[in-house]
Amino acid sequence: MGRKVRAKATATISNLNCGFDIFGLAIREPFDFVELEMTGSGVVEIAGIKGYDSLSHDPEKNVVGVALNAMISKSGTKAGFRAFIEKGITPGSGIGSSAASSAAAVTAANELLGRIFSLKELVTFAMEGERLASGAAHADNVAPAILGGITLIRSYEPLDIVSVHVPPELFCVVIHPEMEIKTSMAREILDKEITLANAVKQWGNVGGLTAGLFSEDYDLIGRSLIDHVAEPKRSALIPGFYELKKAAMQNGALGAGISGSGPSVFALCRGEKSAEAVLKSMSAYMNGQAIKFNAYLSPVNMEGATIC
Repeated sequence: MGRKVRAKATATISNLNCGFDIFGLAIREPFDFVELEMTGSGVVEIAGIKGYDSLSHDPEKNVVGVALNAMISKSGTKAGFRAFIEKGITPGSGIGSSAASSAAAVTAANELLGRIFSLKELVTFAMEGERLASGAAHADNVAPAILGGITLIRSYEPLDIVSVHVPPELFCVVIHPEMEIKTSMAREILDKEITLANAVKQWGNVGGLTAGLFSEDYDLIGRSLIDHVAEPKRSALIPGFYELKKAAMQNGALGAGISGSGPSVFALCRGEKSAEAVLKSMSAYMNGQAIKFNAYLSPVNMEGATIC
């Protein structure tokens, strides 16, 4: 008891347009950090939160607490954890803030417990944090946050996670406007049913994106980054979304769309120079609208959650 471990987990882009709740991709920054101290209490204590003051210290109302309690219940351990959370990813940003905290927490806890759980099991625990944050235990953010790279959730029952090949020239640009969209609210506005015609188009794009990634066919990747399900509804929540997307596409992006539930907008690009041009054009649009934002340019991050 009294041992401490610190872990970090990165931001993620989820959905990748056509893959609602099933596709996710890790980027290199920003990060969340969670430091855990093992105690003999058998319970989770949220002892400190840095970087975002409004998060709850109640372990039943904090994704870190919920994920860690799921681990304690599964392991049967009598140990508890005292958690210190450092937020580098703004909640409600659409780039996996809750997922990163949950991923870092379960990674640190597994280290303290002697690495008794597999990475897939860590994903299931972190998904409980997502259930609290969004109302649905989805894995499209937590899987790449824990495993790194690009992941595909083939099935939820049972959970089946596939690591997808990452083409070497694939780069990501993310623009995060300084506003918050709650994932739970963004899920509520989606249609509960979709037409067969839209379903067929969406399935085709999911298959095309998967094939394009494995074959390193960048044109196919771009043609497949089209969303017939979430973007038509969620775009209304992001001021200037289509203008921002247009700026990316006109300057060489393979495709662009809403990261997660928004408000972050991402673009995938072939090569760093192309990504730099896309970042410049998207940033110019945001500056022209006098909208405060954060911007990130990154290759796909192949490293998952790590002890640091």
